[in-house]
Amino acid sequence: MATGIQEGSLEAPTRHSLDWHSDSFWDEDNLFAELERVYDLCHGCRRCVSLCNSFPTLFDLVDESDTMEVDGVKKEDYWKVVDHCFLCDLCYLTKCPYIPPHEWNIDFPHLMLRAKAVRYRKQGASKRDELLSSTDKVGSLAGIPVVVNIVNAANRNSGMRNIIESQLGVHKDAVVPKYHSKTLRKQYQGYTSQGIEPVATDQTSGKVAIFTTCYANYNEPQIGDDLVKVLEHNGLQVGFANREQCCGMPKLELGDLESVQKAKEVNIPMLAELVDQGWDLIAPVPSCVLMFKQELPLMFPNDAQVAKVRDAMFDPFEYLMLRNKDGRLNTDFKHPLGKVSYHVACHQRVQRIGMKTRDILQLIPETKIEAIERCSGHDGTYAVKKEFHEISMKIARPVVNRVKQFEPDYYTSDCPMAGHQIANGMKDNSTLVHPISLLRKAYGI
Repeated sequence: MATGIQEGSLEAPTRHSLDWHSDSFWDEDNLFAELERVYDLCHGCRRCVSLCNSFPTLFDLVDESDTMEVDGVKKEDYWKVVDHCFLCDLCYLTKCPYIPPHEWNIDFPHLMLRAKAVRYRKQGASKRDELLSSTDKVGSLAGIPVVVNIVNAANRNSGMRNIIESQLGVHKDAVVPKYHSKTLRKQYQGYTSQGIEPVATDQTSGKVAIFTTCYANYNEPQIGDDLVKVLEHNGLQVGFANREQCCGMPKLELGDLESVQKAKEVNIPMLAELVDQGWDLIAPVPSCVLMFKQELPLMFPNDAQVAKVRDAMFDPFEYLMLRNKDGRLNTDFKHPLGKVSYHVACHQRVQRIGMKTRDILQLIPETKIEAIERCSGHDGTYAVKKEFHEISMKIARPVVNRVKQFEPDYYTSDCPMAGHQIANGMKDNSTLVHPISLLRKAYGI
């Protein structure tokens, strides 16, 4: 057992690659030994209790056991902790003092990922979880003309939502995305900006290829359209990836690492070719940016193309701020935004780029930004699942309360799903406006 709290390392954090091709990674006895070791150390620290429900679940299991130590927790109950981890990565980034190179070598999110992967390989996943993580397949089917109207109407109907909850396990009160038949990729098929001569800076080429993401493609194409308009308004040449699949984040969260690899084998060669042609890369959803910046490089540490894409991939506001450093950001704003509550998405925080969205929006005259650095509780598919929805809304409550107290003219998040989770907690028929849409509004374009 952990006998006390040691001081954390003062050295720079080191993230080890995911050793998922080794036999030991898949060995269940080895996995449970590591789970017990890390659970014991977490029990002795308890610093992460406020982040998500994994840690309160673990501590309750320990406190309610016969020994009041980890050795008193049933091994089958270890999975209850795993199920509440949605891989936000914040415990690793912001709380845990024992991450590598500390001798205790704790990487809680990737241990949870390993557990999910071992379970998935052994027993697969439920039909619901497979469906929710198959974003390309669901988006393409739900977006078929006529079908799209039926799907969207069913998702708005309380009677149908009750049926969906009982049959599929999707909570009746959870926000589910709207689908579009006129997807972003259909709107911009073969598109490249005309009449714009790209101007490079020290860190940007001035040519930006957009990886649309499943969400911006199927669910909110307006975000992608606003992104194109903002980038071009800043003198950037814009293009699109010729083809793409889901970045793989939903399958990663499921533990289906083989499907992640299949998506990588489609996306990475195509994106690497764009980089070779002089394009920088942008994706409008933080989780997708993080997939290319962190998760794929950790899964495939020796793949030169993965590294090339990692180094060329940017968050939209990170890119605009790099342009601003060299005087290339258009700051001719036409409309103030007033008070804006800005929720900082977890998967943007772990990119370690700083609050570039806040910094850009603060350049707009007569605009006051309140940043909220706390999880919304949505986290991919977690918030829509029947068994986790109420917990997700509890996690979101502090964010919702901060928004209500600030009484903003707009509230926003780079993660649109997090924004809709906040709206669900507001219960006042208000809606979020994405930061890139706010920027377009401020430009008056």
